[in-house]
Amino acid sequence: MNAKIVIVDDEPITKMDLQELLEEAGYDVVGQASDGFEAIDVCQEQRPDLVIMDIKMPVLDGLKASKKIMYDKIAGGILLLTAFYDETFVKKAREIGALGYLVKPLDEKSFIPTVEMCLSRAEKIQSLEKQVEEVSQKLEDRKIIDIAKGLLMKERNLDEQEAYKLLRKMSMDGRKSISEVARTIAIVYE
Repeated sequence: MNAKIVIVDDEPITKMDLQELLEEAGYDVVGQASDGFEAIDVCQEQRPDLVIMDIKMPVLDGLKASKKIMYDKIAGGILLLTAFYDETFVKKAREIGALGYLVKPLDEKSFIPTVEMCLSRAEKIQSLEKQVEEVSQKLEDRKIIDIAKGLLMKERNLDEQEAYKLLRKMSMDGRKSISEVARTIAIVYE
């Protein structure tokens, strides 16, 4: 498993119990915090796969801390814990992208399967985000290559195929990617 987990709760006994359950199941608890600000600091330092966070805490509550952690992408996901069911909290948890919501006291039989499901969803989300990033980069590269081709066509009076061949030659000669060459051309010729 080797998933890195951070536990955030203002109750020391709860943190101890959760850590024990997680470590018995083979997870690596890499940090703990007692409030939202500490949680953000620990996540920045550890980059955990999952944060198990209480909602009601002093200083900065779990929902606000979760929002910041998800915005900064410093954890794979968040599993929220609370002492009571509250529709408003559930709605806010959904809005910030929490992967799960558990009501205390925790049922030991469902806790670890819930953690496993949250980790699986976090992994899938990260994979999809990476794919989107790669596709976006390819589109950006294609756009800049088209711009560079257009600039070369205008500057050197070439047709589109000749401009592309020139870009490829510059790329090979300079041992740079065609998109790197295109970015340079776009800056130099504009």
